[in-house]
Amino acid sequence: MEIVVNGRQLTISDSFRAHIEDKIAKVEQLAPRAQRVEVHVTHEKNSRQPETSERVELTVVAKGPAIRAEAMASDKYAALDLAWAKLVERLRRARDRHKVPRSGHHRKESTAEVLAKMPVAEPMIPDSDADEAKRDEDRGVDQTNGRIKAEGDSPVVLREKSFSASPIGIEEALNRMELVGHDFYLFIDEESSKPSVVYRRKGWSYGVIALDHELEEAID
Repeated sequence: MEIVVNGRQLTISDSFRAHIEDKIAKVEQLAPRAQRVEVHVTHEKNSRQPETSERVELTVVAKGPAIRAEAMASDKYAALDLAWAKLVERLRRARDRHKVPRSGHHRKESTAEVLAKMPVAEPMIPDSDADEAKRDEDRGVDQTNGRIKAEGDSPVVLREKSFSASPIGIEEALNRMELVGHDFYLFIDEESSKPSVVYRRKGWSYGVIALDHELEEAID
């Protein structure tokens, strides 16, 4: 398994790199098919909140959906420990989903069972591209790639990303949302073939939004 360590706005010391690799090497015990683990350590310069100035992001890349965790703290070692604890929990949940009971057959969980196992997620951490966007803005670079018309120095920033996708069900989308630690997950519904989003509402409530170009707009 490959371990890739990158530092953003800081230099990774040999001792900290060795500490990271020693801890991350344990991923194989929970995810034997893991191909690569990406570790991103970021130092937030001029942070108004010193207790969150160090951020660690962990991503396990394997066949299937990626598993991700991240955390922030005043110390990079503490941030790593917090992110690692989240990652271990998600790796165990992913492993337990594929365990075969004594009957020898996998039993598909109901939607209620899937939702009942999901804790309320923490607020999403801002995109790590924010600093880069600020630097581009200072240089007067168009932040919308020409997709949005703007006059003068516009504060609008547009970041575009594309991913390959195979149709999946709502239960699988909910599980993947939990594995990456986000409050929403974009997917293609295997039943309707429509672009859809599952998202987390208040408490234990969840929602699904689907796009359908065939629907006629309601007329008042």
